[in-house]
Amino acid sequence: MRQLSIIPCGKKKIWDKEPERGATSAKHTYIGTFHTLCRNYALRFTDQWVVLSAKHGFLLPEDMVDENYDVTFNQKNNEIITIERLQEQVKVKKLDQFDELIILTGKKYKKVIEGSFDKHMTKKFPLETYSGMGYMQQALKQAVENNIPIHK
Repeated sequence: MRQLSIIPCGKKKIWDKEPERGATSAKHTYIGTFHTLCRNYALRFTDQWVVLSAKHGFLLPEDMVDENYDVTFNQKNNEIITIERLQEQVKVKKLDQFDELIILTGKKYKKVIEGSFDKHMTKKFPLETYSGMGYMQQALKQAVENNIPIHK
């Protein structure tokens, strides 16, 4: 069974440390703690991962991000990607070719992901049972350290 992890982008980006840096691949753009823990989990337990960005949509690890930005799904902003564009990216990037989605995001992403993928596709939200960011981070860290996934 092929699994795709969907991980959040995060506010902290490489340009916060290196303001002069130019375009950067998605796998090197996002440097926040939660993002890093999600990426480590995805690398350990699933076949592929993508970042979900409110501005850019689904970013494969090698996709380039041009510059710093601060856009989230829970704000009113004309830079937020549309559900229609996300659905198009799912097809173009072949994200619908996986058997199962492992969504390592908070609750605010659930509606976006549900609207982007076919309703019949298997989706697991292993972090939704945790009642705060600290608990989610702890669960991800322990899963990787102990080599025991939380999404089974």
